[in-house]
Amino acid sequence: MDFARKAEKRFNLELRDYDAIHKWSTDSPKEFWTHAWDYLGVIGSKGSQVLTYGESFQDSVFFSDSSINVAENLLRRNDQNQAIIWFSETGDSLDLTWAELHDQVSLIQQGLLEMGVTQGDCVAAWLPNRPETIAIMIAAASIGAIFTSASPDFGAKGLLDRFTQVKPKVLFVTDRYSYGGKWFSCINRLEDVELGLPSLLRTIVVPYQNEGFQPIGDSRIIWNDFLSAHSPKPVEFFPQEFNHPWYILYSSGTTGKPKCIVHRSGGVLIKHLVEHGLQCDIKPGDRVFYYTTAGWMMWNWLASALASQATVVLYDGSPFYPTPNSLFDLADHTSITLLGVSAKYIDSCAKAEISPIETHNLTSLRTICSTGSTLAIEGFEYVYTHIKNDVHLQSMSGGTDLCGCLVAGDPTSPVHRGEIQKPALGVGIEILNETGDSLRHGQQGELVSATPFPSMPIAFLNDETGEKYRSAYFEKYEGKWHQGDFAEWTQTNGVIIHGRSDTTLNPGGVRIGTAEIYSVVDALKEVHESVVINQEWNGDNRIVLFVTTSDTNELNAELKEKIKKALRDQASPRHVPAIIISVPDLPRTRSGKLSELAVKAVVEGTTVRNTEALANPEALDYFKDLEELQ
Repeated sequence: MDFARKAEKRFNLELRDYDAIHKWSTDSPKEFWTHAWDYLGVIGSKGSQVLTYGESFQDSVFFSDSSINVAENLLRRNDQNQAIIWFSETGDSLDLTWAELHDQVSLIQQGLLEMGVTQGDCVAAWLPNRPETIAIMIAAASIGAIFTSASPDFGAKGLLDRFTQVKPKVLFVTDRYSYGGKWFSCINRLEDVELGLPSLLRTIVVPYQNEGFQPIGDSRIIWNDFLSAHSPKPVEFFPQEFNHPWYILYSSGTTGKPKCIVHRSGGVLIKHLVEHGLQCDIKPGDRVFYYTTAGWMMWNWLASALASQATVVLYDGSPFYPTPNSLFDLADHTSITLLGVSAKYIDSCAKAEISPIETHNLTSLRTICSTGSTLAIEGFEYVYTHIKNDVHLQSMSGGTDLCGCLVAGDPTSPVHRGEIQKPALGVGIEILNETGDSLRHGQQGELVSATPFPSMPIAFLNDETGEKYRSAYFEKYEGKWHQGDFAEWTQTNGVIIHGRSDTTLNPGGVRIGTAEIYSVVDALKEVHESVVINQEWNGDNRIVLFVTTSDTNELNAELKEKIKKALRDQASPRHVPAIIISVPDLPRTRSGKLSELAVKAVVEGTTVRNTEALANPEALDYFKDLEELQ
């Protein structure tokens, strides 16, 4: 790894392998992040204060006397090569060269400044995953405005739960969007949204297709009119502090109004540059794709690939429309080098019995990334058997909380099925028991970071004392970042994530991660999906499993016994659920994660707050008053 060779020469080190580099990155964070800044080419004034430790973990700050502009880092090229390639399930497509992206950002920047948008103001997007969304984000960042976004499938209430907290001055919205071959309108929800946002100065409507859409109302302006009011000129990059806010992201839980997480510009940028350049091996000219919406943190992660001078490939719509091979068709057509998907997508491809290794070329593809939930052993086997046998499969885990990864890939080492390869560089991962003792391989506990990292949030919005922020990450283990994941070390220094620790099962006092159940149950062809919860029962705890079945299958006594036997044989008798129940659908968040906590709340008869975080809240009705649970 060139990064290591240059670090050795500069700091008189011996970095033999990834583990040695990682140890250096956590033992000597000032040296590591200084070298990362220089090696990865961060544009800005670095200053001299690389890491300042505060009175507590959460007060530690990186590059406190530096200044950058993240937009300048994302627009470091200005030529006729492709910066963004976009395809929609409708067959629409659009390419933007770096020069065209520059011009569009210039026009948006001028329009925002003319409206009175200044540093620290909020610019909001209620848009699909399109080139315009990225251009708007970059233009906002160039001024020092804070960018926030949500996907167009949000209803008015869900959107207002988020945007009323951030008080945007400008809202960019699409008129409609397509998913699974069906069109859905946003305009019929827009008036309610605008009435709920008195902070708005203007609404800019970005039509999904340029079909002469005319906005209604004096405060609305059509996208082309907004752009045509100015002529392109060089983008002005207003210098900002390294820790100036860049994004506001939202917690996706269903236990109350979403928390507004304020992310720092330089911290997220340098964390993404390290993950992209060193862990994913992204190089200038690569073509990077992640299947995401503009409402999931992987969209922010994907957009940062521009700072590595890679071409960003976007897709909007259902990944299985018009066929299950749609994303692999896109990978061949656009010569994708990194294909990012969710673990659920890989499982769905396996159940659809597609085999891209036989039907597609995929010669350009070097890396497949998987996140969103735990990738089971069968998922690893499917990728190498049916997609590509010489690809770097990088399972990774982190979250909206840090807009990045805590554990990730190592392109220099073997991939072991069922494991995330390594702790992320610059993150001091530990796995602890309830009393804070470190655990060794084979023992399951809480995933924490014992060292600060640059992309820790600045704060939660409207949390003046910082108590909510401290409680979320630093209360359980003093002086350490607590992620809330249940994990274990492997013998190869890899990590297995067993699910969220707040949904951990506890039959007979033994903690079991939900992912252990899913890896067995969801591999059965008869089962489409499953959700498992812990239910207090007769002074103990019992495991309750809910399943949706595939195609024409039904949950009969034979299938129940097959599920129990599979869990007994492949996991342990403790993993066998006390009850298995069939339901028509399972609730999931808008980023595609199944919501175990929402199911548990309904079963226990408690209130599920923030149901607008769910893509299908009506599915909760299936869990009410079930006779089997009484």
